[in-house]
Amino acid sequence: MKSIVSKDPRAHAANVRGEFTKLIQHLREDVKKVDDAKGQALFETAAEVLTGLEAAFKHYEQKSEDAWR
Repeated sequence: MKSIVSKDPRAHAANVRGEFTKLIQHLREDVKKVDDAKGQALFETAAEVLTGLEAAFKHYEQKSEDAWR
């Protein structure tokens, strides 16, 4: 993860969200690479959980939810 100097929490949220995006993509690619059904389920579940976190960070950045205004 790149280090940023900004004191703006939204900049840091965007940085973390970018890492979530990369990790989600990696997990979904790994689902196709492994034969073990339980491993596939683990990777897909992790990707879904991170997708929810990614959305929360995006909503924070955009102040699109009442909780972040």
